[in-house]
Amino acid sequence: MESYDIAVLPGDGIGPEIMDAALRVLDLVGREFNVQFNYKEELFGGCSIDNYGVPLRDETSKVCKQSDAVLLGAVGGPKWDTQPHENKPEKGLLELRKSLGLYANLRPAKIYNALIDASSLRPNVIRKADVMVVRELIGGIYFSKPRGMDHNKGWNTLSYNRKEVERITCTAFELARKRDNRVTSVHKANVLESSQFWRDVVEDIHKEYSDVYLNEMYVDNAAMQLVRDPKQFDVILTQNLFGDILSDISAMITGSLGMLPSASLGEKHSIYEPVHGTAPKMTGNNKANPLGMIASVAMMLHYTFDLPDAASMIYDAINEVLELGFRTEDIATRNTTIVSTSGMRDLILEKCEDKSDTIIEMVRMSYEG
Repeated sequence: MESYDIAVLPGDGIGPEIMDAALRVLDLVGREFNVQFNYKEELFGGCSIDNYGVPLRDETSKVCKQSDAVLLGAVGGPKWDTQPHENKPEKGLLELRKSLGLYANLRPAKIYNALIDASSLRPNVIRKADVMVVRELIGGIYFSKPRGMDHNKGWNTLSYNRKEVERITCTAFELARKRDNRVTSVHKANVLESSQFWRDVVEDIHKEYSDVYLNEMYVDNAAMQLVRDPKQFDVILTQNLFGDILSDISAMITGSLGMLPSASLGEKHSIYEPVHGTAPKMTGNNKANPLGMIASVAMMLHYTFDLPDAASMIYDAINEVLELGFRTEDIATRNTTIVSTSGMRDLILEKCEDKSDTIIEMVRMSYEG
């Protein structure tokens, strides 16, 4: 039996609730595929500030580095807004990404057919949309120096070196080769020197991936096009700040931030987390949507542990439950049945169990063949 160590960071707000749901699903899938997942849970974010005075302890960072992957719920909330900037929960997240070398953030936005009516966009606009935002994660304006503020002004620096742009560009092109073979590089080269540098490096790297179609687009236009005609995009490649914004805009395709998973990848480490926030008003009410967190587990199975069939079991279960008309409040529409966080969890578990025998037999036959 394969065995993997997972660092579990439930975080704040609804984080612990959705994490519990996701781990229950991971445990079931692990049993079906004869894989053991060992969990080491750590406080992280606001709850770590409450207990230890800092959002990220050295001990927590060490646990993450020693693990095969990290699962993260959500961090932050109004309770910690008065913390000094350098000690906010979100600062701990940036530090963790940097310490683990997680330079590539993958955020898929794919519409489930059953949720077409949940989006504010017209069905004909989003039907069959399947976008992957590839965001550079540990460079750019969030990390570059000098930075600071005083009573008269605040300042940040946006800079990238060649290695940073080259490695994220290669990631995007490699992903595109496994998808529809198209990359849109998003920047603001008409006004930013850093973006012109980005564009030049991307075009240089494209010479090694001439089989992949490359398109260029300014970020303001890309934001508009994402909600006007998302089907024109396959892989969107962009820098840290623009990727942060565009990946959240892509939630319009799915109808809810609660549906979006993400993967943050480096050469040795990885973090998987949903895109949504901590939703303090929903905390403890058993109403949070766990599907983004559960889908993040599926991404982990696919990208870190090379278990695509296990990932497909989860994706198929999510799709079937939605097709049956079950929804959490954030994605509910007319003639659907609203269920709780735990209710959605149990439905996903049931569908995974229903499909497990068939999938395992298919996998067994493929190996025997």
